[in-house]
Amino acid sequence: MKRILCVAMLINFVCLGLPGQEAKTASPVADTIRSQAERRGKIMAAAAEEMPPDKFGFKPTPAQMSFGELTLHIAKSNNFLCSGISGTPEPADVKLTEKDPKEKLTAALKSSFDYCATALSKVDDSRLTEQVPFFGGRQVTRAAAMIALSNDWADHYAAQAMYLRLNGLLPPTAQKSSGTK
Repeated sequence: MKRILCVAMLINFVCLGLPGQEAKTASPVADTIRSQAERRGKIMAAAAEEMPPDKFGFKPTPAQMSFGELTLHIAKSNNFLCSGISGTPEPADVKLTEKDPKEKLTAALKSSFDYCATALSKVDDSRLTEQVPFFGGRQVTRAAAMIALSNDWADHYAAQAMYLRLNGLLPPTAQKSSGTK
């Protein structure tokens, strides 16, 4: 309980203002993740839409994922992490590969963000210290999984943006009329 109280106090100070100010939400961590999911879902789907179908096989170097692999990886990571964080079952595994057409991969990406929105809708900050499943068969705290999910979105969008730029395209957040900045 002390740990949760300390986390809540830190979040209040860092995210919501100075000590002594009244918190605007009872679950600032979960609320922030939900807000990020909404924004990241839009811009990551827009990035996938921006990439031409014939460039889904593009790899900046042989060691990196193709854009198609990256798109599928984001969808699978979303489903796994949002399932663990929320304690809800993952969606049925759709048998996709990175070679599937843009439409199917982009649909899987969008669907994963829709699943996250539903799965995370009832998550609150009361159980941040509970253990949840994580990659490699490990267990981590729910808070750690939520931070990892947020970090993944930042990392994966940065990769999408780089792939787009290497193909002469602007990522959604760099487009003047996108409204997604």
